[in-house]
Amino acid sequence: MAPLALDPIDLALISATQSGLPLVPRPYHSVAEKIGIPAEEVMARLTSMLENGAIRRIGLVPNHYALGYRANGMSVWDVADDRVDELGERIGHLNFVSHCYRRPRCPPHWPYNLFAMLHGKSREEVTAYAEEIRVLLGKASRASDILYSQGILKKTGLRIT
Repeated sequence: MAPLALDPIDLALISATQSGLPLVPRPYHSVAEKIGIPAEEVMARLTSMLENGAIRRIGLVPNHYALGYRANGMSVWDVADDRVDELGERIGHLNFVSHCYRRPRCPPHWPYNLFAMLHGKSREEVTAYAEEIRVLLGKASRASDILYSQGILKKTGLRIT
């Protein structure tokens, strides 16, 4: 794959947004003002960079603890391989799941191949959510567990300086 050609405006746009969009009513307009281009160009360039793979996504990264969600647990499931993609897609659409993905097992100590992050105000709430997933998975799930968060880790991606 050939490297992507980014011009100085693209690089300025990445630099201005890589730590997050401004928390204002019109964030793209604020970024546009900061780097000296029209807001429509900011949006067009970000769209283009998403489409060509220069950036992977523009998304929200909430602080669950600040929002009152104190019980955050990664539910892990041993799901039949021939159904894991289909069932993972369904679980990923549940409103209490922030992300869901497939991972390889590491036998004999780690039999789980489907992970779903659950957020609740209590462990009881997270356990109830896991029970909803258990019902959805039915006999396709052979085992499960919930691994609760012990703290918050700061998540950052690649930074251009």
